This record gives sequence, C-alpha cells and structure tokens, in this order.
Amino acid sequence: MADHLEASVTLPSDPASVSAARAYVVDTLAEWGLPADTEVSDSVRLIISELATNAVQHTYGQSPTFTVDVELDRDEHLRIGVTDSHPRFPRRLPAAVQQDNGRGLVIIRWLTAECGGKLRIRPTREGGKTITIELPWTVPAQPVPSGGSQEP
Repeated sequence: MADHLEASVTLPSDPASVSAARAYVVDTLAEWGLPADTEVSDSVRLIISELATNAVQHTYGQSPTFTVDVELDRDEHLRIGVTDSHPRFPRRLPAAVQQDNGRGLVIIRWLTAECGGKLRIRPTREGGKTITIELPWTVPAQPVPSGGSQEP
C-alpha cells in the first residue's frame, strides 16, 4: 500500500449528510483494506456518525457545510477529521447533567480510547474547528481464498 492515502468530501450541514459522511468513510476504508464487518469499522462508523451529527446540529446555521478528511499514513495511523466553520468549541458537560443529548463527544472520546487512539480539537485559520481522531491502523489478516487445486 502507499505511504500516504487521503480522501476528502464536503457535505451540506443537513441531517441527510450524516449518513452520507458515514458511508463515505466506511467505503473509503474498505477500499484501503478495512472490511466493513469488523469491530474497528463499527467503532469508526459510530465515531463519524457522532462527529457529523455534531457538525450539523451544533453549528446553528453558521456552518453551511462540513468537511470529512480521511488519511492513512504508512499503514500505521488512521486519521479522520471533521471540520466546520462554527467558532465555538464543544463543551464538556458534567456527568450529573441529565439530558437526552450532548453526550456525542463523550462517546467519541471513549470509542477512540478503546481503539487505542487519541482525539484532538483544533481551531482552523478561517475561524472554525477541526475535530480529529487518530487510531492505529489494524487491518485483520485476509483469509486465504478457498478454491483452486490443493495438493494431497
């Protein structure tokens, strides 16, 4: 595989874009060798869902689009970032707050840590922010295809 692979898509800040972002990331990772039916793929699917949902719900119309970037470095590090143009950073809510929403970043942090990764939130030059997760790239060994001739 190449030393560096990257892919990017910009989507409208619309609820329908959450599933488009999820499909884009899962399809890209499948092209790069990560089967869609693995635990890591399931975790990434949930992480990107939460990141995209946050980009749509919490920008209050101030970010008409959001961008999803996917990078793979030297078959070792996978980075997925979601950038929007809203200047406010996510806030941590106290554990005692009883709400039906607002736990997306908690889920993202937990899943990222569970996969051995890290989460970063950085401002952009344009005044928005990028939330990036970095995970170790762990592609399961591919099964040996059955078929063909076998020696006795």
